Amino acid sequence: MEKNIKKILETLENEGYHAYLVGGFVRDYLLGTTSYDVDIATNALPKDIHNIFNSSKSNYGSVNIKFDNYNIDITTFRKDLNYVNRRPSNVIYIDNLEEDLKRRDFTINAICMDKDDKIIDPLNGCEDLNNRTIKMIGNIDTKLEEDPLRIMRAIRFASVLDFDIEKELYEKIKKYSYLVETLSKERIKSELEKILLSKNFMKALKIMEETNIASSLGISYSHINYVDDLLGMWAQVKVANIPFTNVEKGNIIKITEVITLGQIDNLALYNYGLYICTIAGKILNINPKKISKMYNNLPIKSKSDINITSKEISDIFGTGKVIGIIYSELEKEILNENIKNNKEEILKYLKKRK
Repeated sequence: MEKNIKKILETLENEGYHAYLVGGFVRDYLLGTTSYDVDIATNALPKDIHNIFNSSKSNYGSVNIKFDNYNIDITTFRKDLNYVNRRPSNVIYIDNLEEDLKRRDFTINAICMDKDDKIIDPLNGCEDLNNRTIKMIGNIDTKLEEDPLRIMRAIRFASVLDFDIEKELYEKIKKYSYLVETLSKERIKSELEKILLSKNFMKALKIMEETNIASSLGISYSHINYVDDLLGMWAQVKVANIPFTNVEKGNIIKITEVITLGQIDNLALYNYGLYICTIAGKILNINPKKISKMYNNLPIKSKSDINITSKEISDIFGTGKVIGIIYSELEKEILNENIKNNKEEILKYLKKRK
């Protein structure tokens, strides 16, 4: 255990409280992977936690601490009551670890660890972890109706961890698939992005098809090549009404256009740039090193690189729109290597053209 995390647990215990690591950090630790999001559950009340750590940062009754790459939330044992819009309208602080764990979503996310690395597992999450199974805690109907995001989280964990969803939960996801339509588009985007970043993304997409969630969310795709870039993935997976920034939208459109071209040539590199062409190239199974070399060897990278001035063009063709037309023509001719980018050859080409 990282020494600063252990120190937080020891600090709480020295003040007379119980404190445990819980959730994804413990799950990932047992799976042998590194996590930097740390949840600590304690019977100390929020005001006590604030006083102990002299912290002013609070989120729904939890105290947040950051150091190095770690993001730590310290939360009091609680019961969540009367969910409204995915959040409990009433929270009761309690002094019972197991009761606190029962409010969580899946058994694999309810395994605890104390400061001595001892595992506390009253809900048998370790068994499900060993069996590679996503199993809901408590009444499945209630949990999914309280917070439909748990549907997307179950699918995401099944995909990212390559686990199976427990049969009863799977059938309930089918039953309540329509509830995902009540989630905000930002939440849907966030979950889908975590899925698309996983090389096992197709497992999630297939589950969403089988459970009618793909239909509910308006997800469509044909063949998808995994790339380690979200916009590259979004260029291949269409989802209705997903909120993208203007920059994201523009880049997705550009990547799609290059994919449609089916190749990376000098014109594509010139018009779309190295980033767009590298992502599109990965989708088209073109070696990024080859694309980078092509880009570095471009005879021109912008109109300003063309070795002729607008005055020299106007001396031949006159002023007006014709100058822009000539520049566009020269771009293509130079990039297609029909003429070299030197003044003498360009002037010769233009005089002959006239």
